[in-house]
Amino acid sequence: MKTKDIMERLRAKYPGESEYLQAVQEVLESIEDVYNQHPEFEQAKIVERMVEPDRIFTFRVTWVDDKGEVQTNTGYRIQFNSAIGPYKGGLRFHRAVTPSMLKFLGFEQTFKNALTTLPMGGAKGGSDFDPKGKTDAEIMRFCQAFMLELWQCIGPDQDIPAGDVGVGGREIGFLYGTYKKLAREYNTGVLTGKGSTWGGSILRPEATGFGALYFTQNLLHHAGKDIKGCKVAVSGFGNVAWGACIKALELGAKVVAISGPDGVCAIPDGITKEMIDYMLVMRASNRDRVEDMATKFPGKAIFTPGKKAWSIPCDIALPCAFQNELSEDDAKELKANGCWCCCEVSNMGCQPGAIHFFQHNGILFAPGKAVNAGGVATSGLEMTQNAEHISWSGKEVDEKLHFIMKSIHEQCVKFGTQPDGSVDYVKGANIAGFMKVAQAMLEQGIV
Repeated sequence: MKTKDIMERLRAKYPGESEYLQAVQEVLESIEDVYNQHPEFEQAKIVERMVEPDRIFTFRVTWVDDKGEVQTNTGYRIQFNSAIGPYKGGLRFHRAVTPSMLKFLGFEQTFKNALTTLPMGGAKGGSDFDPKGKTDAEIMRFCQAFMLELWQCIGPDQDIPAGDVGVGGREIGFLYGTYKKLAREYNTGVLTGKGSTWGGSILRPEATGFGALYFTQNLLHHAGKDIKGCKVAVSGFGNVAWGACIKALELGAKVVAISGPDGVCAIPDGITKEMIDYMLVMRASNRDRVEDMATKFPGKAIFTPGKKAWSIPCDIALPCAFQNELSEDDAKELKANGCWCCCEVSNMGCQPGAIHFFQHNGILFAPGKAVNAGGVATSGLEMTQNAEHISWSGKEVDEKLHFIMKSIHEQCVKFGTQPDGSVDYVKGANIAGFMKVAQAMLEQGIV
């Protein structure tokens, strides 16, 4: 396999799908040497098959707003790979959603799910619907219209969507209620991220952020460091950032910045529990403004418009918002401000230039497919509880999440340790996930 040749073919076939092409290139560059040691992979054309999704569903979503006006959006579900289990991956509602974005997310999800040790394939879906500024009634009608098209493509043993950007507990509830009515199936396993009274798992809302901090803790311990007392900068203020802030505080770190599309809030004395609770209020408002934190807590949170979290001096950077949110210039600013570790919590949160800068300037770096896998892992645990018709305690779920994140870190170290003893976490995560999926594909034949 030559990465260059495969990428040339994909660029010619999918011009303009930048996010998808970026994700594929990053993985292929990491696995090329290992892949070429396995002629059986080449004979079965594993990579050529793996980079193409199994199927893509595209559909019109028509709904009526509160003014009685008809609105039309586009919905998608990309079932990428089911070699190791049923399709699993979130739904994203955001105006920037495109097939390229969802193909990149589904591709990444395939390897992330393989890392969790759970039997889950990769998928992603969503719509260019923007929940910002919409009423609960409008969001409900959109979710109902969306599920009207999606329901026959999913199922508890076929494809199990979850939430993602723009899709939280409220949206999952509306989607699940519609699925149940259409399918006349009253099992609780078809969606994850459900409410705690109707099949949801304890800790699922916090799981991505919690898991990210558990992974970061393992990474720091491996490097002979401790998170206690470290200054942490976080981008975003949604569920992922919220969970990360809760766990960072519990582990003794000091969160000194959170950011949003409008700018950054510096928190010199560190985020408090009251501020973390208020992050949920900010998310639920659909205003998408981090300035609200400074308004609520004057003097404790200092808002600067147009700036990112990376402008605030910190030890550890946690991108928790969106893909490609951290650029090479941001990476340089972080290093100049004393940052020595970046763990990517959002999917592909760092641009390639930023990753290369971190890796060549002594900054510890780990990719999202490893760091943020706690979210989908806990979704997998929710599926298990649903299948057994039981509910585990928070302690049981947390113990399993700890074990999974430790296992993911161990896989990264196993496949990513370099001759000088350092760990290339990007290479380690990619090879570990790839080998599991590739071997399953090989053993199942040319299908």
